[in-house]
Amino acid sequence: MAASCRVVTSISDIPTGIPVHLELASMTNRELMSSIVHQVFPAVTSLGLNEQELLFLTQSASGPHSSLSSWNGVPDVGMVSDILFWILKEHGKIKSRASDLTRIHFHTLVYHILATVDGHWANQLAAVAAGARVAGTQACATETIDTSRVSLRAPQEFMTSHSEGGSRIVLNPNKPVVEWHREGISFYFTPVLVCKDPIRTVGLGDAISAEGLFYSEVHPHY
Repeated sequence: MAASCRVVTSISDIPTGIPVHLELASMTNRELMSSIVHQVFPAVTSLGLNEQELLFLTQSASGPHSSLSSWNGVPDVGMVSDILFWILKEHGKIKSRASDLTRIHFHTLVYHILATVDGHWANQLAAVAAGARVAGTQACATETIDTSRVSLRAPQEFMTSHSEGGSRIVLNPNKPVVEWHREGISFYFTPVLVCKDPIRTVGLGDAISAEGLFYSEVHPHY
């Protein structure tokens, strides 16, 4: 079925059997972030976050690349992929674990990645592409992508992981959305056409995740 949205104010308000998306916000309290990872993540189905939130999350919960103090320019795709994989493997719905988390939508300025546990979501290639498209149109305040007002800044090649199983990917302009798999988790990468002179950036992360959810299909396992 297609994903739908409903706003709740606390975990106790979440109806049983309804997929729930959590969009993280910037924070500085590591203890609070750690408690969210262990107590809130299992209660949600989908998660959205940016590069600052992802790095702070792995630092707070002692995840992969947690010794990194900050990103050096564009976040390394392999490192991001490793952290997303760890979140779903350690805190997601894997085998008999009591967790509903099966999807993460990561967004940074120049690229987006959707990571999903296999068997729970469909149409994620279109979903990640839709999120990237809305990033360009909303930032430039246009209805469609105006190629004269955007630029491509995503890495042209990257490693999918810094573990032994990582592979090198070179972007194909004719097929910009890239897919790879790792131990029951699928990854969907897309470059973003970045607005050169952004007009509207407030709420951009929310818009990206919402557009991705609009194009997503969730397979209930309740």
